[in-house]
Amino acid sequence: MGDGRRFEGRVAVVTGGASGIGLATVLRLGAEGARVVIADIDAANARIAAVTARESGAPDALGLTCNVAAENEVEALITETMTRWGRLDVIVNNAARMNFRALGDQTRADWLAILEVNLLGAFYFIRAGLREMDAGGAIVNVASVHAFATSPLVAPYAASKAALLSLTRSAGIEGARKGLRVNAVIPGAIDTPMLWSNPNVQSGAEKIDMADVGNPEDVAAAIAFLASDEARFIQGSALRVDGGRLDRL
Repeated sequence: MGDGRRFEGRVAVVTGGASGIGLATVLRLGAEGARVVIADIDAANARIAAVTARESGAPDALGLTCNVAAENEVEALITETMTRWGRLDVIVNNAARMNFRALGDQTRADWLAILEVNLLGAFYFIRAGLREMDAGGAIVNVASVHAFATSPLVAPYAASKAALLSLTRSAGIEGARKGLRVNAVIPGAIDTPMLWSNPNVQSGAEKIDMADVGNPEDVAAAIAFLASDEARFIQGSALRVDGGRLDRL
């Protein structure tokens, strides 16, 4: 973990930062010296997360409402971040949504609702990062083991996460020209509301061995590493944080 303050003086934006993996990442980056913007569709929880981050050691934190599927809201958040702090060093694309419906019953609207958040939302922030970040900046995308091994009823989610890995590689190639790095993490079963509210898990269609369940902090640690200078030679990569679950699926 180096000296424990790898993000001193830096500014980080975390989408979906008010809960789960996002909140754990906010707290980790803040504790290591980052000023953190919590971008979340839930305004009240974003503000609460900012207070929690400051109380946990972040030098400053700002909770902002942002629907990552809305291009104008992403641009407004980036503008406010730059106006407030004059820099942007780390972006963590964590916001995501799922639905649970048989592929034959999925509609165009169902697909767009997933892709606009999980894929286009990440693209909007990556584009902003390529524009605003100075050399040394880092972007980390949160994908999923569903990109490789999935279960019934979640086709749009699985496809969006596979596409996010491809976007990571493309953005890494283009970001390198500016001295920026773009990588991804691939979480497995993580102890968050998204996991336990999953109807496939509740019904037993997707089997979860408690030995395979990690904590949000496990993923946050991997994100912090990829976002730090310690990972300066890692580009366009995807780091599994799944306790080996993917090998057993």
